[in-house]
Amino acid sequence: MASAHKHTNRLSLERSPYLLQHAHNPVDWYPWGKEAFDKAKSEDKPIFLSVGYSTCHWCHVMERESFEDEEIGKILSDNFVCIKATCGGGGWPMSVWLTPDLRPFIGGTYFPPTDHPQRPGLKTVLTRILEQWQNNRPALESNGEKILEALKKGTAVSANPGETPPSAPDVAQRLNLMFLMSFWSVNRCSSEGGEALQMALHTLRMMARGGIHDHVAQGFHRYSTDISWHVPHFEKMLYDQAQLAVAYITASQVSGEQLFADVAKDILLYVSRDLSDKVRQIQINQSGHFSE
Repeated sequence: MASAHKHTNRLSLERSPYLLQHAHNPVDWYPWGKEAFDKAKSEDKPIFLSVGYSTCHWCHVMERESFEDEEIGKILSDNFVCIKATCGGGGWPMSVWLTPDLRPFIGGTYFPPTDHPQRPGLKTVLTRILEQWQNNRPALESNGEKILEALKKGTAVSANPGETPPSAPDVAQRLNLMFLMSFWSVNRCSSEGGEALQMALHTLRMMARGGIHDHVAQGFHRYSTDISWHVPHFEKMLYDQAQLAVAYITASQVSGEQLFADVAKDILLYVSRDLSDKVRQIQINQSGHFSE
């Protein structure tokens, strides 16, 4: 029986729900792996790497606007080795262009299909990259070297807090909260330990009172779209609920504050009600994307 789809690419052989969503794009997608790398080297083409996640709203938007577009699909397929990948980290969507030896030289997140006043369109970005690849490739490769060096420095752990750049305030650093409380537990008699505990407790209070906490349907959204944590992005992940439940339970035990105990119960109620099916199996997420 003939396929009902006009296009089918290699992602149709993958198991990831996110990759399968892109199996019928007019883009010659490859999964991350040796086949794609070998093709890039043998044809001496730059790599376009697109990373996303199945519950990411802007990943769905970029697929609908650009990856389902025939013209953009042809530009990508003819001039780049296109790789689709998924990851549980974030942020999404991530758009990166790499040399055939996997050195990133340009990156971004969401691109609209055509130019907007504040953002270039994907067609424009692709055209400019191709022009630079053909006419100014050494500069791109040099830029790739600089990016790698910057990434290496950025991932180095500093013992001096003053040397560490602050993280974005719109993303709740769940593991950091547990680290701060664990640090206090082994440094209870020191001023540093007391400061660490107060930082964790203050952050947990602000998260509980802010928009990142769903005050209607319980649980926590993955992140906020503003630096004040007032406007949430409507996506909830099981692993976030698990980490935050532990953090709030620990905070309740340490401080005795009823707020923390109430929030922990709130999280567990949400997981039990909305992320569990009739046979008590657990879902990993609740999508932030709403179909029109």
